[in-house]
Amino acid sequence: MVYVHAISLGCILEVLLTISTRKTVIAGLAMFGTAAMLAACAQAPAATDDTNSAAASDFLPCMVSDAGGFDDQSFNQLGFEGLNEAAGELGVTPITVESAAETDYQSNVQNLVDQGCSLIITVGFDLAAATVESALANPEVNYALIDNAADLDDDHKVDAPNIKPLLFDTAPAGFMAGYAAAGYSETGVVGTYGGRQIAPVTIFMDGFADGVVYYNEKNDTAVKTIGWDVASQTGSFTGGFAAGVDSFAKAQALIDQNADVLLPVGGPIFLSAIEAIKSSGKDIAMVGVDADLFETNPANSSLFLTSILKDIKLAVSTVVAASGSGTFDATAYLGTLDNEGVGIAPFHDFESKVPATVIEDIDAIKAGIIDGSITVESPASPKQ
Repeated sequence: MVYVHAISLGCILEVLLTISTRKTVIAGLAMFGTAAMLAACAQAPAATDDTNSAAASDFLPCMVSDAGGFDDQSFNQLGFEGLNEAAGELGVTPITVESAAETDYQSNVQNLVDQGCSLIITVGFDLAAATVESALANPEVNYALIDNAADLDDDHKVDAPNIKPLLFDTAPAGFMAGYAAAGYSETGVVGTYGGRQIAPVTIFMDGFADGVVYYNEKNDTAVKTIGWDVASQTGSFTGGFAAGVDSFAKAQALIDQNADVLLPVGGPIFLSAIEAIKSSGKDIAMVGVDADLFETNPANSSLFLTSILKDIKLAVSTVVAASGSGTFDATAYLGTLDNEGVGIAPFHDFESKVPATVIEDIDAIKAGIIDGSITVESPASPKQ
């Protein structure tokens, strides 16, 4: 009698109505389900301070890709995985929208606003304008922007208070990869090219080329980097981030100049570099960017010397978790070697091919960068 007294008549009627309409329920489970639903009708416990659960129940995280799409095995894929990981832990279902072209960015962001998203994560430097515009028009929505400081007017301030930039200082990690590439190269030539000449691309190339220079200084060698000149900030670019003939041609040009290590920077363009390497018939290694391509592209894992990593997955999952618990903080995140937001992947199949002294040197270089005894800078390095 005590339990029946605690159940509202309205709730009992709702349970009975639910049971009557579920004609496909297995008979053996019906009684259990009824008991569970009636128990749920009991008076709720007194209000608690568990605001995190309440926040998560109303929380809707969303993401829009750049033109590379969520299956790029690199930049967008990492963000997508981070979103889904955190959403699963929060018990919510995210909404994602892929952009087929740059002209989709503004409408795709607005689409997510219209669907009631609480947090909108925009993946990529080129979504800055669409993100800032939307954030200013919708102050009740939180935003996270990957690889752009959301500072369109260059006043060193984020243009909207509800945008959290997710930034990565990949120059030091690129420096380590450049050192490794120089130590591995047998031809004495390594090459790099990018998608578009923007900061999140050239920062990899700066670090990589400077790492080669450092290797030469330490080992009295003359390994050459082609495809990018740090001093003049000029080099080889496809003009976009799609795999295809332009990327193939840029990779082939580096191969023709005797490069035996390639660093293609810009999402899916690495796929065309793979084809160029295969068609050349030469023993050429590749350095990946963003993700560990040995893992994300297992069909070609034997080509990857290492990868320059950006832990986009962790950065995204962290901001989603925080926002879902009601503790969104718009302070910019900066991934560094020190906080493990950037780094290089293991050498995997190349472990036995890279000289042991080079591997030891790279460990020392990492420690030196972290403690400040080795300085690695790029004009594209993000500033907090």
